[in-house]
Amino acid sequence: MLAIGLMSGTSLDGIDAALIDTDGRQAVRAIAFRGEPYSDAARTQLAEATALALTYPRPRASPELVAAGALITRTHTLAVQKLLRDAGVAAGEVGVIGFHGQTVAHRPDRRWTWQIGDGQVLADATGIRTVADFRSADVAAGGQGAPLIPVYHAALAAGLEGPVAILNLGGVANVTLIDGGEAVAAFDTGPANGLVDSWVEQESGARFDKDGALAAAGRVDEAILTAMLDHPFFDAPYPKSLDRNDFTVQPARGLSAADGAATLTAFTAVTVAEGLRLLPVRPRRLLVAGGGRHNPTMLRMIGERTGLTPEPVDAFGWNGDAMEAEGFAYMAVRTLLGLPISFPGITGAPRAMPGGTVFVPADRQPSSG
Repeated sequence: MLAIGLMSGTSLDGIDAALIDTDGRQAVRAIAFRGEPYSDAARTQLAEATALALTYPRPRASPELVAAGALITRTHTLAVQKLLRDAGVAAGEVGVIGFHGQTVAHRPDRRWTWQIGDGQVLADATGIRTVADFRSADVAAGGQGAPLIPVYHAALAAGLEGPVAILNLGGVANVTLIDGGEAVAAFDTGPANGLVDSWVEQESGARFDKDGALAAAGRVDEAILTAMLDHPFFDAPYPKSLDRNDFTVQPARGLSAADGAATLTAFTAVTVAEGLRLLPVRPRRLLVAGGGRHNPTMLRMIGERTGLTPEPVDAFGWNGDAMEAEGFAYMAVRTLLGLPISFPGITGAPRAMPGGTVFVPADRQPSSG
């Protein structure tokens, strides 16, 4: 089945849209990928909506969040249309869209997670069945609702000799241990690009630390780094997950721009190393996906702290920028097939669970008459 996956991460840099051909099990073939950046105005609106959402004790339809949700749906619809145009594929050839939406708050400790974006509107606008709201069922059942991508990691890495770890460096970092062709364990390890991006934007107005150059010019403040590591999350057993806003750049205040970038980048590296120590077996290889793999300073620090050489997944013929979007396309197909997308050892769900809500375009719904 041809499937489209859409992902908008906590870094708020834009939309990843991927087209794959998959059976929802072992067969996966990547066909097309497109990255669609957000405008500055859109990023500002989404950041303000996220900040507001974090003040609510539970999700609510405030005007600001409704408007942000409409923005997400509208921009994702355009991303689908552009992806189809690039691939030369008609909407009628696509079986399903996996629409992650935009996470504005993630509170599994309170049994809720909040992704904005309207699956029905997207289905109606594209004419393609859409699966959305992937995380809520897992969280309601007592799971973390994250990470979900490990089921796709396992399909990609089925032919590799294990154990291997796949590290995704997005706004938050998460690791998946693959052994014997199965995802044995997975969890969020800590912030990845999120804190560094926030620091660089506040200090220089740039969106991120290009090539890790600012961090490379600075010195790590080991006292601040040690203090940041004194957080109960890092000693907690997995399954566990984070909201990007669970950590802030505040501890680095007072440092120079370069020293702050270096210290926050080192924080990512150390927390990855701490996460690997929690795994039941030590991986032989560390494969890296996500935007952070483009940051040589971050990769160097991760290598120094873990004793493993970070290997960008692109060397295996995978697209390290597309993997999360591809993963939601894959999970959308699994949802249509009634197959699970979350598992006890990954999210802490009580059992292997399906997830996602299916939205059928209005013109394809049976008439009540």
